[in-house]
Amino acid sequence: MVNETLGARALREAAAVDPLAPGRYGVQISGYFTVASGIPNGGYLQCLMANGALAAASAEGSKHVHATSISTNYIGAPVAGAAEVRTDVRRIGRGVSFVHATLIQNDQVMTESLVTVGTLRDDSPIRFSDFEIPEVAPLEVCRRSTGGDDVNIMKVLDLRLDPQSTGWWTGELSGSGDVRGWLRLDDGDAPWSAWSLLFASDAMPPATFSLGSSGWVPTLQLTSYVRRIPTSEWLRARQWCVVVADGLVDERCVLFDERGELVASSSQIAMVRFPGSH
Repeated sequence: MVNETLGARALREAAAVDPLAPGRYGVQISGYFTVASGIPNGGYLQCLMANGALAAASAEGSKHVHATSISTNYIGAPVAGAAEVRTDVRRIGRGVSFVHATLIQNDQVMTESLVTVGTLRDDSPIRFSDFEIPEVAPLEVCRRSTGGDDVNIMKVLDLRLDPQSTGWWTGELSGSGDVRGWLRLDDGDAPWSAWSLLFASDAMPPATFSLGSSGWVPTLQLTSYVRRIPTSEWLRARQWCVVVADGLVDERCVLFDERGELVASSSQIAMVRFPGSH
């Protein structure tokens, strides 16, 4: 039985914001969306920030309904429980609007984001794309990842990894700096949406695991772009390392739906440790 003190399991409820005053929104950080040591997942926090930004923009007359990009700095490590999102609407435009959002907990700034809000169309044609769809083993032969006992996002996420991406589970390191698989939101509420892609963009395990890194890979900065409204229950995903140096890793992630269309992508800088390093 799941501990009910974890809070809301459904992402839509777990990332909901409640108006407190102009530009201020109360939130309840859910324990379901945490990783090691009870730290909230970075993509989940982006969902919180995006909700605050969309609410603030709407309050000032914006008709936009999607967070199309968000760039977040992770300054502190919030915990499950009450917090507040404070917003500053920088511009309301016809095509896009811009909102700065800050997550405050115990009077400390935990994260801050610059959010671009706009409106995606279901029927918009793609004029150009040069992304290659990553090769991923069929879903039925992929291996389900359960994470560790304290990786609670695996209670709300169905993650199936390509067998070639799971050697590190048994200490066999591929050295590829690459992880591939399929993602399904399993929160008992809703399939993937343009908004929940912000969570998906940071839901893959660190690609540094195939290089032998420890489980300590805290994100410093994450930028996510939402380009299409997803149409499938499962997302095809690839996350890979661009460069690892000076205790930092530069990672990229791409997400495709069943149409083979790129629905979201992200890049992040995270700290990383390897056994025996100082």
